[in-house]
Amino acid sequence: MRYSGFTYGLFFLLCAEIVLIGCDGNTSEQKQSAAIQVTDFRGKKLALDKPAEKVVCLIESALSGIYMLGKQDKVIGIPGDVYRGETWQRYSELDVRIREKSLPTPGNWDFVSLEQVVSLEPDLVIIWSSQAQAIENIERFDIPVYAVMMHSLEDVFKEIEDLGKLLDAENRAGEILGFTKDQLKTIAHDQTAESFKTAYFMWAQGINETSGQNSTVQGLLRYAGVKNVCDLHDEHATINIEKLHDWDPDMIVMWYNEKLDPADVIENPLLQGLKAVREKQVYELPSAFDCDFWTLKFLYPVQLIHFWAYANQDTTAKPDPEKLLRVLYNQSQSDE
Repeated sequence: MRYSGFTYGLFFLLCAEIVLIGCDGNTSEQKQSAAIQVTDFRGKKLALDKPAEKVVCLIESALSGIYMLGKQDKVIGIPGDVYRGETWQRYSELDVRIREKSLPTPGNWDFVSLEQVVSLEPDLVIIWSSQAQAIENIERFDIPVYAVMMHSLEDVFKEIEDLGKLLDAENRAGEILGFTKDQLKTIAHDQTAESFKTAYFMWAQGINETSGQNSTVQGLLRYAGVKNVCDLHDEHATINIEKLHDWDPDMIVMWYNEKLDPADVIENPLLQGLKAVREKQVYELPSAFDCDFWTLKFLYPVQLIHFWAYANQDTTAKPDPEKLLRVLYNQSQSDE
């Protein structure tokens, strides 16, 4: 029997469709039966048949979480900014590969080299959800992506819990989450709303830059037992000096600032008359690495702010950052 070229073409097309349908069905079944399932910050479900073994992590705060989980051996790529300044120095104490700058840096918060990411053959990429184009390109290569976006301190808890599942570290995730939440409970909550100290948070960009009610800063101040005077709803807000005088906070808390100290704020002629300035209640968080709000290290600034606000009213001791970091990074005294 002889068949025309058209008949052969139709035959192969039908075969191809059958194969594709079969593949789609198998993929769907695999997703349903996957051993590990989480939902990332896009709301997208991520399914893995087994824990990730080769991770490209392009977010420094998430990388910190991986080290807290003790799964740094799975990391094969890191964000480029880890190799700069204090961040590099602190990670150098945790990983000889970072000390020697031997880990590849295929991207950062503002740029991703698709070629480098793909060449590393990761089975998981961790990236900001705002990097939509990079995510789309990576997923085209069937590389699983866990996308992150932090809007609250509770999001930090979710990220650690999810990473614990993805990296086979659920027990360790439970340990450090339990420790953090227990420590937060020890901070006094018996003040009435009327007795709460009020605080203005100042970012490093200047006295006009702060955060409002829908922000990680709001959660930070709430856990510290003080009230955020900024009644705006922005994650990052720019206000005028008149508004700050209207709020007249009991204290001012500064993000770590290399160019400005509390003394500079106290001596600023535009700020004279503020209660926090008159009473010299202006404080600066000591280190961006130690006080990273987007990691469980947010516990340290919570403890510090509470201590600054209420040191004369309760028996809270000044927090020890090294002790806290040893617990979070699972280091013994002798590891230092």
